[in-house]
Amino acid sequence: MRKTIKLALVSALEDLTKDNFDKFCHQLLDRREAPRVKRNKVESKSRLEIADVLVSHFTEEGALRVTVALLKAIGCRNEAEELGEVNVQVSQFKLCLASKANSMVSKDFVEKHRGQLIQRVSNIALILDELLDKEVIQQETYTRIRALSTSQEKMRELYSGPLQASAACKKIFYDSLLENEKPLVKELSEKD
Repeated sequence: MRKTIKLALVSALEDLTKDNFDKFCHQLLDRREAPRVKRNKVESKSRLEIADVLVSHFTEEGALRVTVALLKAIGCRNEAEELGEVNVQVSQFKLCLASKANSMVSKDFVEKHRGQLIQRVSNIALILDELLDKEVIQQETYTRIRALSTSQEKMRELYSGPLQASAACKKIFYDSLLENEKPLVKELSEKD
């Protein structure tokens, strides 16, 4: 189970000796950057309470950055490095979420605007080339679709075959639409 940022902060503070914890609190009070932490929020507080103060003053991610900086300032490099690893994991998790959200947007767009795309995409040859290059379609499918006489037939064939495969295929198709049919994508997106 992955730790929350707050639990990671508490764990890092609990690893400190009493002297280092006191130094940490002193450094926290001595910070010059805004937002500043008031003395009554820190003095005589437990490690758990200090973690709460950090999160409430700086947000979870801000608290993580501030804590790493303060730990380094008091010479607690190991604790700072461990907490820095949590920061990297948080960043990677956010990138993953953003990627999934982007994939969902493209999938929804491609499905929602199916009719309009079939009727209005005109740069189908460029899109087919990209789909072939990115291995969404194979040479045989590429040749078969290219042989069809109208753009609408080609788009229908794409929708009935390769675009049924996965969200990843739809994402690549969407990216190609963005590159080759930007005005159309913009117009349809504005209607959403």
